[in-house]
Amino acid sequence: MFRIPSEPRKNWQQKAKDFGFSFHSMYGEPYWDESAYYQFNLQQIENDLEDPSVEIHQMCLQVVDKVVNNDALLSAFKIPEPFWQGVKDSWRKHDPSLYSRLDFAYDGSGPAKLYENNADTPTSLYESGFWQWLWLQDLVDGNQLSRQADQFNSLQEKLIGRLHEIAGHYQTEQIHFACCQDTIEDRGTVQYLQDCAAESGILGPFVFIEDIGLGESGRFTDLKNNPIETLFKLYPWEFMQREEFGDYVESSQTNWIEPLWKSVLSNKALMPMLWKMFKGHPNLLPAYFEDELHLCDHTRIVKKPLFSREGANVSILEKGQEIAHADGPYGEEGFIYQAFHPLPKFDNNYTLIGSWLVNDQAAGISVREDSSLITQDMSRYLPHIILG
Repeated sequence: MFRIPSEPRKNWQQKAKDFGFSFHSMYGEPYWDESAYYQFNLQQIENDLEDPSVEIHQMCLQVVDKVVNNDALLSAFKIPEPFWQGVKDSWRKHDPSLYSRLDFAYDGSGPAKLYENNADTPTSLYESGFWQWLWLQDLVDGNQLSRQADQFNSLQEKLIGRLHEIAGHYQTEQIHFACCQDTIEDRGTVQYLQDCAAESGILGPFVFIEDIGLGESGRFTDLKNNPIETLFKLYPWEFMQREEFGDYVESSQTNWIEPLWKSVLSNKALMPMLWKMFKGHPNLLPAYFEDELHLCDHTRIVKKPLFSREGANVSILEKGQEIAHADGPYGEEGFIYQAFHPLPKFDNNYTLIGSWLVNDQAAGISVREDSSLITQDMSRYLPHIILG
């Protein structure tokens, strides 16, 4: 695994504009960065990332099966009690899932170590499935990269296929798509999924989360008062479960993407449960609930809120003293503790690997880097290649 300096394409900003990649820079800071790329060989991809991702995903599903059948665990995951039956029903009905992303620390050798599972609202989808592939094609065509260069990336193909399967499962030709207002990255992610839906022959009307209404019949509706029968929402379940309209989640008869059972899989409490059920697995880090902290004998530990996203409110502790911290709105729900395993460092950049899954299949990787040990929402995105 190498970080290799690269000459940015001369026209890439204009091309980004032409292709609707409007969030390549945010708040005056670069997000997409093609001044370098990461190079892997095929064995690293297949043996160290692809195969473990599929195995860990199946392990995570075993955790879901255990949690939904145990009220004490549902409580430990801080899922509100009025939703327990709905979570159980969603799992037992096999409500279909679209995609997720496992985040790993990996330096090119040894087992990749799982940090967390982003299973409900993962972003960086467009840049992973489409934009970095376009970058690869441009550099190969321009003789800047070998024609043997490849990429671990079947994400777009699998998303199109899976959306078609989900529409068939719910016997619909239309899926509404939603995200919050004033979130340029989220809107870009959802627009990409709308494009994928269109490729699979599905109508994909958009509505902002804030504009979703509740009709007299108890059905959720869009701005045209059309009932929303199936909805992809880039909006966390833990928010929905605590809002006024949350009372109507089940009675509305809406088909949810991601399904309600994903509120177990996207929860940081997943990590100590994985460690309990698969202790010693080479891809797992020791992890503990707050009331189990006495079992942890690691000098450095990472403190994570159960609902944290993009590194928010994550702290690194050494002998009980905080040595790094990221601000954010989470923490009231409680924390888990995970053994500290530092991200690898390449040219003063700490590098995180995201491994994508569509349904149950590994579909590609993304690479993020930051000057901080804690990867956050503005951490830079760099493309990757496979060579050798």
